[in-house]
Amino acid sequence: MKTKSKPSRESSLVHKLGIVGGLGSLAGGDLFYKLVKSRAVLEDQGRYHFLFEQHPFKDVLMPLDRGASMTSRKFYVFQVCQTFEASGVSAIVLPCFASHTFREEIQEEIGIPVLDMMAALRRHIDHVVEPGTVLGILASDYVRHAGLFERYFGSDFKLVYPGADEQSGLMEAMYGVNGIKDGYLDGVPLECVYQACLSLQEQGATMVLPGMTELSLVCGDLQRRGITVLDINEIYAGFATQQKGQSNRPPFKLGIVGGVGPAATVDFMGKVVAHTPAGRDQEHIKMVVEQNPQIPDRTANLLNDETDPTMAMYATCKRLESAGANAIAIPCNTAHAFVERIQAHLRVPIVNMLAETVEAIVQRYGAGKTVGLLATSGTIKSQVYHEAARRAGLHIIAPGVDYQALVMDAIYGALGIKAGFTEGLCRDQLLIAAEHLCELGADVLILGCTELPLVLQHGEAFMIKGHQVALIDPTTILAMKCIQLAGEHSGERSNLHLG
Repeated sequence: MKTKSKPSRESSLVHKLGIVGGLGSLAGGDLFYKLVKSRAVLEDQGRYHFLFEQHPFKDVLMPLDRGASMTSRKFYVFQVCQTFEASGVSAIVLPCFASHTFREEIQEEIGIPVLDMMAALRRHIDHVVEPGTVLGILASDYVRHAGLFERYFGSDFKLVYPGADEQSGLMEAMYGVNGIKDGYLDGVPLECVYQACLSLQEQGATMVLPGMTELSLVCGDLQRRGITVLDINEIYAGFATQQKGQSNRPPFKLGIVGGVGPAATVDFMGKVVAHTPAGRDQEHIKMVVEQNPQIPDRTANLLNDETDPTMAMYATCKRLESAGANAIAIPCNTAHAFVERIQAHLRVPIVNMLAETVEAIVQRYGAGKTVGLLATSGTIKSQVYHEAARRAGLHIIAPGVDYQALVMDAIYGALGIKAGFTEGLCRDQLLIAAEHLCELGADVLILGCTELPLVLQHGEAFMIKGHQVALIDPTTILAMKCIQLAGEHSGERSNLHLG
């Protein structure tokens, strides 16, 4: 008596497939049945899990004529695929030829493979016929004129389509009243499909390729009439069970906790765009932003024990995480006093602007420097910059009490930056505080509040009352680090540098 061999560790790994239903209910059900009865599944049933999602799709019976709109179909497919991704499936099966005309668009937005039905068909054809063979195509007007089969087969095979009358009959057989999509699989609809096949044979086709998944429902009848036609659902099912379902790698997406403050968020995004080495729109970085000015004031909490912003910041980060962010940027220096307690509860990293700023200063100017810090009193009290600087061998100095009051008024005052001012009193107040730090021995100044670069610009040689000082903008450094991460994600080396 034969016994089944023990499955290998690789074969015992669960393979979870999501099937997009609803684009052709009968064809989707037929594919599901052929998946379940495929050899791979029957031999190792514990390994395969299937999720079949079918929702009302208003255009399901719409004839796919040459000018058919794909908009609703695209959105439907994307929403179902998004559900599958959240459910942890290994790969997605999409049994619809029209949907494969835009499969790449869906794949760009989904982090798991949307299995290519046309690739499955091409692989099968390569095993059964020689290059140069005449292949007959039974497809909707839309798929035919979209050139889908030409993309996969046109360079190696001669493709022929039914004549005009036979193509019209094929469309009626599929989409008409009492057609195949309605479950009428014999009689007039079957005869119309058969006549279309004969038209292909008259043009020299030795094999018929289906461009409608519903043709699998009548494949057996056509074969019994002597037509060499392929069962696409069976081919696709076999292909799907053999794929390892390795994750796709969508483009890098940067999540931004915005609104802390609002103008600083816009400034940060502008710097990401300005420093990205892009020659066209599509080479820029994806960004998802939650502009949430309702996050409680960070300085008010640190100084006066007012409302704790941790929960609001964490909730914002989680929403960015759910939106697919690969990393999170918080363009607010004071908010970094709360980052450590949040990071442990996130799956994606928060890019630490303060740590990156200190590292950039050391790389540019060396350790042992005395660095002046222009920041909110909350940032200074939290000592987050001081601790990062101490670890890197830098000495941080902050303004004296009276000068720090000027900095706070420049940020929060009635004529301050958060009130929309970038010239006049607020600038004068910052320059007085900066001069004070220079007199204390600083030759590098950190613009340690993200509103400050709206007034004073990042630069190597800024003159303040006879003192030449380097102004360091953490927002710029954060932007450049995020660009570097995006490049590493796509496998590119970054040539960005502070300067």
